[in-house]
Parts: sequence; C-alpha cells; structure tokens
Amino acid sequence: MPYIVGEPCVNSKYGDCVEVCPVDCFYQDDKMLYINPDECIDCGACEPECPVNAIFLEEEGPGYDETKCKHDAQYYIDLNYNFDYEGKEPVTSKKDVVHGPNWDPEKARD
Repeated sequence: MPYIVGEPCVNSKYGDCVEVCPVDCFYQDDKMLYINPDECIDCGACEPECPVNAIFLEEEGPGYDETKCKHDAQYYIDLNYNFDYEGKEPVTSKKDVVHGPNWDPEKARD
C-alpha cells in the first residue's frame, strides 16, 4: 500500500517530503503535493519529514484529526490515485515546489 498526501498539505506544500523520496514520486498542482501510488515504493521516508503531518500509509489512515478537515481520508486517497500524472514532471527538490495563491507559511505552520 502506498503513502498518500492528505488535507493538511492543501495550501501548505512545504516540500520537505520530496527531498527524501528515493523514487521521485511526488507531483503537484497549485494547491498541494500528490504521491503517485504506482511509483511509491512504500519506504516511508517522506512521512516523518512532513511538518504538517499530511502523509499517511493508505492502509493505516491519517495521523491527523479528520474531524477538523473538510474531506475524509478516502477523498484524499482517491485524489492521489486519480491525479493526472501523465506528462508531468515529478517534484524532486524543495526549490521546485510552486506555491499557489493562498500560500501563507505562517498560517500553514499553525
């Protein structure tokens, strides 16, 4: 089972996780990062690196409080599986993380 990026990453996208990924399976849009489940090798290197605790093993569910979230874990599992990875380059470095218009590093760390 692959790792999944969940709701705490929305408008956060710190990118600490991409720095440690040995297979470069992270992708992005303007809101969040995604893990391509077909490329993830389930090594778990990314999970402890996420400062907002957004990454979880699909079979275990999130380590964050879903009651404070707009969507449940299954929504984000589906998002990671259904993201259009075709023709996109993986994010391999923090410097490649492009933040969307709502990026606020102070707010995101709370």
